[in-house]
This record gives sequence, structure tokens and C-alpha cells, in this order.
Amino acid sequence: MVNFQSLEIFSCFLLLLFHFSLHSCDYSLPEQYFINCGSASSPIVYGRRTFTGDVNSEKIVLSSGGNSPVEDPGSSADELYRSARVFRKPSSYELDIDHDGTYVVRFHFFPFPALGNLSDARFNVEASGFRVLSNFSIHGSSSFPLILEEIMLTIPPGKFKIKFVPSEKNSFAFVNAMEVFAAPSEFIPDSAVLATRGVDSYNGLLSSPLRVIHRINVGGPNIMPNIDTLLRYWIPDDIYLFNKNAAKNSSTYSGKINYQSPGATEFVAPPPVYNTAKEMNIVDNSTHMFNISWCFDVKKGAKHLVRVHFCDIISRTTNEFLTFDLFIDGMFGQKIYPYGAVSRPAAPFYDDFVVDSDNSGFLNITVGPRSDSRNPTAFLNGVEIMELITDLGSSPGGSDSPKRRLLIIIGSVVGGLILVLVLFIVVFCGLKKRKSKPVEAFDRPLAHLYGGSTYSRTTDKTVTSSPAADFNLGLKVPFSEILYATKNFNKKLRIGEGGFGKVYKGTMRNGTKVAVKRSEPGHGQGLPEFQTVVLSKIRHHHLVSLIGYCDERNEMILVYEFMEKGTLRDHLYVSAGESRESTSRSTLSWGQRLGICIDAAKGIHYLHTGSSGAIIHRDIKSTNILLDENYVAKVADFGLSRSGPPDQTHVSTIVKGSFGYLDPEYFLCSQLTQKSDVYSFGVVLLEVLCCKAKHGSTTAPKGRNREVFKLMATNGDSSILQNFAFSEHSNW
Repeated sequence: MVNFQSLEIFSCFLLLLFHFSLHSCDYSLPEQYFINCGSASSPIVYGRRTFTGDVNSEKIVLSSGGNSPVEDPGSSADELYRSARVFRKPSSYELDIDHDGTYVVRFHFFPFPALGNLSDARFNVEASGFRVLSNFSIHGSSSFPLILEEIMLTIPPGKFKIKFVPSEKNSFAFVNAMEVFAAPSEFIPDSAVLATRGVDSYNGLLSSPLRVIHRINVGGPNIMPNIDTLLRYWIPDDIYLFNKNAAKNSSTYSGKINYQSPGATEFVAPPPVYNTAKEMNIVDNSTHMFNISWCFDVKKGAKHLVRVHFCDIISRTTNEFLTFDLFIDGMFGQKIYPYGAVSRPAAPFYDDFVVDSDNSGFLNITVGPRSDSRNPTAFLNGVEIMELITDLGSSPGGSDSPKRRLLIIIGSVVGGLILVLVLFIVVFCGLKKRKSKPVEAFDRPLAHLYGGSTYSRTTDKTVTSSPAADFNLGLKVPFSEILYATKNFNKKLRIGEGGFGKVYKGTMRNGTKVAVKRSEPGHGQGLPEFQTVVLSKIRHHHLVSLIGYCDERNEMILVYEFMEKGTLRDHLYVSAGESRESTSRSTLSWGQRLGICIDAAKGIHYLHTGSSGAIIHRDIKSTNILLDENYVAKVADFGLSRSGPPDQTHVSTIVKGSFGYLDPEYFLCSQLTQKSDVYSFGVVLLEVLCCKAKHGSTTAPKGRNREVFKLMATNGDSSILQNFAFSEHSNW
């Protein structure tokens, strides 16, 4: 009994010790620095923070000259925005930093009539050697002129300078208020997943400042600083939605948000972010596989830290096993499982990704359901997008000028040596080029794709550009990478041949397995398929993803994800050449067959309804349904696909596709509809059911035979067309 009491007392002691240790590590919002610029008053803002006036302040040091305070006493704005400090020349604030870490630096800009108009200002802002705002100007609306700019950066102990530099000779800079305070520890990671093919992570996030571009409360209203744990603004997501009909605001969660480690904390995002969400707008318990997408404007060709917030307030219990997919810019996908990082309902968590933006100036974020989820839906609670700043600031003048000149001299000498070395390497490579191993390639201008080809030899160390249009989609793969992956198009790696050309199995330098489709003269699809596939940028869990393309050396090469188990047909039967007989060899269980058919149907349905504009595949067949290592089916080969307005009843087009799968109405009338895909898929379903090949010739009748074919079909002898028939009103 004594031992039990001792153990109980000791356990209580440990619990108390753990509680106090946690409490001692708790973060609280610091008291400094919150600065009311251009004023001697110190108003209380947000009901809990005092902004100290910088006029005659002992803790806030300003460089002498070049700046002056201005006020607008008659303004009805908040007291914080009735004054400002104006900089006619480069001037700095200097603050004492006690300890290193990640700091939040927030600038308040509220232009009012002073010295003409503060909205005419144009300037740079520098901090920690970086130009955090470049050629900055105010573009606020008249109804809400306040502009907030937030920077997060690592600051060492000592003097921290914030420098305002007018961009032009007759311009000026200004600021109404500033916040500089330490963020919670590990608020920003030093590394994050790099959402780019072939690279696992990006390291060194803390070495560059981060500028907040978007902070979105998905599915909820504005969140004002007075109710945010770090005095942040959050705005609604509706203006960024692609298709508002695809999503709906979830019911506001009235319970307690269960913050727990290793998930999010209340400082990562406050409870109002996690109390609301956008979820799929599923009507009448349907199981349509569509996605929810948001489009955000970002800087072209820059790196961005994307933080996505999740909190499962959708599921009633953890037994629902809700899982879904997250896609970023159509190039990166990740499975989201709310109970992988946390173990309780309504427990928030977040994921960080580094994303390279392309030249479009937009970044897309998409969530969509997974076929293996018991609850086929998806949701998102919040999004933050921060730009990695790489612009270096100007060197300070004064006592640092000799040092600057010395650095310039050293840099010039080193640069000259590097230039000489580069020239030497170029000359050396040029002399060695003649001895390089030749690689056979077809050198064929696009204009002559269907009228012959020119055979040429080149080396694996020379690459010339293609006259093909540059699609600028961020998907280009160098020709040298293609040669490496396929071992110079080794015949032993050839795994098939289709309407576009030969298909090779390849392995990229990072170990990623890919399927490489290389167009060749004499194949019917060629340039149209190449342009269709590259420009479509279709992304879905049950569609084979395009990894990249190559148009160097007049090549037309498509790189897809590699599907380990091959085509569906390979698992159903062995075809006996041109004969009508086939031998069943399927080892697929009925459950696997059903799952494969459902997966393929979801992919086709997404093409018809879930993507931007209706897309008709035109070549649905068992060899265009591929299986991955887990027998998950994906629809492939979009080279013949056609798109059109969703309200268009049909598309008039030349008949293309695989005979035996063609819709008779499409064949006779050349009017393509979504039902043409449905018909073809029906043939596939019967192949799966019977493990037998479709009955009939594998090629379309030509010449007079084609006319006889039409005549027999018109007279009602549809058996000549297909042995399988479906109602034209059939649907999914």
C-alpha cells in the first residue's frame, strides 16, 4: 500500500512538472516593437497593443536627416493612421534585438493628403541585407486605402536596421506604423517539400526573407487582427475559386478546436480559421469525382512557400477514414489523411511546400476525393502563400564605402578568373565534340511531319532548339535527360507502340520511372496529339499524368508516369493475332475488375464534367486503361481528345479512334458526343466481363467497303458494326 501511494505521488509530481515545463515554453506575443511613425502619441491598437510614437523615443533610433513627421489631424481614420514618417533621402530605423530567431516585420501604409499626396510615393525597403519591398507604390482603393505588407525573416542579436530608399530622385517613401516582434520558435521551418519533380525537399528557407502574398480563411469570413493570435488579417477565398458550384462552405464548427502536437498551434492559425472550411458540394449523396480549385496570383518565376491548413470538421467520427488528394499547380500531388499527424477529430494540422511559379503568374491549389476513401469528399481550411525574397539591398554608405569598393575590386578579379575558366571549358568541349558518341535521331521539321523525314546523326552532347512553339508550361524535359532515361532509346526498353509512336520505359536520374512516347514519321497522330496533350494540362487521380515533354532537335516526346502493371487488356486475354479468337488468361478477381472499371469510369467522368470545358476522349479501349502497382486504373492517351463548350450538343469532326470501339452514330454522322466515350467504355466493360476480345476487324473498312458498311448500318444491320449494343440514353 505504501509503494502504491508513493507511485501515485510520484506520478502526480511528474504531471505537474510536465505541465509547468509546457507552460514555461508557451509563447506570448512580445511587447515590442510596435511603432507609431511620425507621432509622439502612443495609441492602444487592437485593444491589446500599445504602438509607441517614434518622436523623441529612447528605444527607437532614426538616422538623422532626410526624414520628417507629417500628420493629418482632421482625419476620421484610426489614430494610428493620422500620422506618418516621410523619407526624402535614404533613412533607417535602428532597433535593438536581444535574441536571434524568426521575426515578423509588418508595415502599415495608409496614404493621406500630405506633401501633395502620400499615394504618389515610390520606394524600396531594405532589411537584413535584402530588398524586402522593391519599387513599392500604394495601390489601395479609396474605400479601404490601408495596405499591409508582412515580412518574416531571421534576425541575429544586435542592431537591426530597416532602411527606406526613394526609388527615384524626385520621389519619396513613407510609413504609418511598423511591427517588429519575435515569432514562435519553429514558426517557419528551414526545409520543406519541394513541389517539383525529382527533388524531395528545399533547404535554407530561413536564409531568405518571406513576403506574405496571400493569407486566406477558406470557407469563412474576414478575420481581423484583434482576434488573431499574431495580429494577422485573413480574407475569404471566394474570389479565388475556379468553379463556385463545385464547393460549399461547411457548417461552422461550434466545438473546441483540439490543438495538439505535432499538429498546428493557435499561433500557426487561430481557431476561426479551423472552425470553417470549404468542402465538395455533393448533391443528393452522389459520388461524382470532381475537384475544388483555387487560383492565386503570384510573382512569375519565383519560389513560394505554400502553407495549407486542414482541420477535419467534416467527418462525424475518425472511423470514416476520410482521405483525399491535394494538388499544387497541377505538377505535384499528395495524399491528405487528417489522422496521420493528429489523432482526434477537429485537430488542426498544416503542410508546407516550396513551389516554383511558372511564367503564367498564377498558382493553383486543388483538393479532390480519392477512390479509397470511405467518405468521398475533400476540404480545405486555410492557405498562406509567401514569396521567397532573393533581391539584395544596396550597400550602406559612409564608413562602409571603402569596404564596398574593396568588395567590388575583389568581385571583379574573381569574376574575370571565372570567365577565363568558362571560356577554356567551352573551347575544350568544342574540340572534344567531334569524338562524342553518335546518337541516332529523326531530324524532321514540323511542317514535314506527314510528308517524309530526314534522317540525321547527332551527338549526345549537342542539342539544338526545335521550331515548335514553346508552350511555356514548366514541363520541359531536356533531350539529354530523355537519352539518359531511355539509354539512347535502347530497343530492349521498348514496351509498346501506339498511334503516336514507340513507347519506352525509362528511369530518370533521380530514380523516377517514366514512360517515354517518341513520335516518328508515318504515325498518324504526331503533332496534333503532341499539342493536345501538352496544352491540356489535365490532372486527376484516375488519369495518367503528363510529367513533361521535349521538343528539342525537332523531336516530339511525351513523358508520362510509368504504370507498373501495364494495360488492362494484358490482364484479360491473349489475342490471337488478326483472328477473331482470344484466350482468356485473367487472374483478376471480380472485386479487382469492378474496382478497375469504377476507377476508369471516374477518369472518363472527370474528362466530361470535372475539367474546364467538356473533353471527349475519342479512343477509350482496354489498351488505353493502364494499371499501377496497386491495380489502380488510370485512363491514358489523350492524343485524339476533343474539347468544346459544355453546352454544345456535339462536335463535328473527322472520325478517329479504334475500330471495334467506335460509336456507330459517330462513325456514320461524324458527330462526336460524350456518349461516344460511353459506348466505347461499354465495349471495355464487356471485355472485362467476358475476358474476351471484341468481335470484329481491328481496322475500319476503306473505299467501297466503307460505303457498304454505311448502307448495312442504315438498313438496321447493326451487328456488322458491333456485337454489343447499348441504349443511347444509357448513362453512368
